[in-house]
Amino acid sequence: MPCVQISTNVCLDGVDTDSIFSEATKAVAEIIGRPEKFVMVILKGSVAISFERNKEPAAYAEIISMGGITSETKKKLIFQLGTILLEKLSIPRTRFFVKVFDTTMATKYAKL
Repeated sequence: MPCVQISTNVCLDGVDTDSIFSEATKAVAEIIGRPEKFVMVILKGSVAISFERNKEPAAYAEIISMGGITSETKKKLIFQLGTILLEKLSIPRTRFFVKVFDTTMATKYAKL
């Protein structure tokens, strides 16, 4: 089950968050190769974020998945989420940071 958590300092009052949820869900499902019904999206607005010593619109996101993450999918995920945030919340790509994590990679290197 892929999970996308987006935190932004942008106030979401009056914003069409349904379109953000649906577009993020669709993008993650298509890129990672999972059904949309298994994708979870968490969106938090009005979070205290300072980036580059200012509080202009910015966002931080984490994408966690059990499998399906490659270097190519990481690039696609970052690009697509950046596009959604730019179009829906006017957050420039230069003010967006994303962490992508595949939980199955940890088991490859874990020793019991």
